[in-house]
Amino acid sequence: MEKELVNYIARSLVDEPDEVEVNMIEGEKSTILELKVSQSDIGKVIGKHGRIAKAIRTVLSAASTKTGKRVVLEILD
Repeated sequence: MEKELVNYIARSLVDEPDEVEVNMIEGEKSTILELKVSQSDIGKVIGKHGRIAKAIRTVLSAASTKTGKRVVLEILD
């Protein structure tokens, strides 16, 4: 569920939605989501002073409370 949420949000923000990739690495207590977008769209996902990235992480944290696992979002460049 978290992977689809990040994918949807990222595709809505960028100019090249076909370049969006979300990889999921699951552990026992936490899940890492790696978000990869095209080089020209990285600023749109991070935002000024990281505000958009922080907002995505906040929504992700709220969505993951059901599972009880900690979800970490990493934005790869």
